[in-house]
Amino acid sequence: MSESTERATRRRGPALEQAILRAAVDELLESGYPGMTMDAVAARAGTNKNAIYRRWPNRAALGVAAYRQLTSAALELPDTGDLRADVLELLRRANSHLSSPLGEILRSLLSQLANEPELLAQLREQSGDAATRPWLTILERAVERGEAPPAACVARVATTPIDLLRNEFVTRGVPAVPDDVLVDIVDTVYLPLIRGYSAAGHHRGEVRPSRANRA
Repeated sequence: MSESTERATRRRGPALEQAILRAAVDELLESGYPGMTMDAVAARAGTNKNAIYRRWPNRAALGVAAYRQLTSAALELPDTGDLRADVLELLRRANSHLSSPLGEILRSLLSQLANEPELLAQLREQSGDAATRPWLTILERAVERGEAPPAACVARVATTPIDLLRNEFVTRGVPAVPDDVLVDIVDTVYLPLIRGYSAAGHHRGEVRPSRANRA
């Protein structure tokens, strides 16, 4: 019996699953998603492809799981007391992430998942700084300060900046988005969208301008 077969025999359940995920993470870091193969992951994990396919039906599903494991560290959110400043800082962090080696892995995965809506949704929910919850949290804090109407606290509104940032990477193929574009996303799209909720009667009273715009 080979050493890899012996290891596969000894490890079962969660232990084997974690070994496969660690191997997939290492393959992503070394070869990127295009170079990550099920054979390579199986060899690195000391198991066989059948063990992988029993847990993940295809390479895309394994790639998404590995990427989620790779970016599972807790995110410390900016909290400046100003909606514009918080959103711009988080958007800049997301831009740095998307232009990093991890971002290259993410972009490769996104480009391969057009016909996998469920996996695509999972990946978008776990995109490092791009997860939905941080954007909602920042907006909820702004509501508490009176900078935004409660009606604006929905995922589609909260994640508008990161959705537009992703679009810049996808449609323009740039290695990183210029900072003036990030400022434009916040000042000409996001903040007017938030204020529009108040102007349209979704919230009584006017949205208080951010401190950066009251000078």
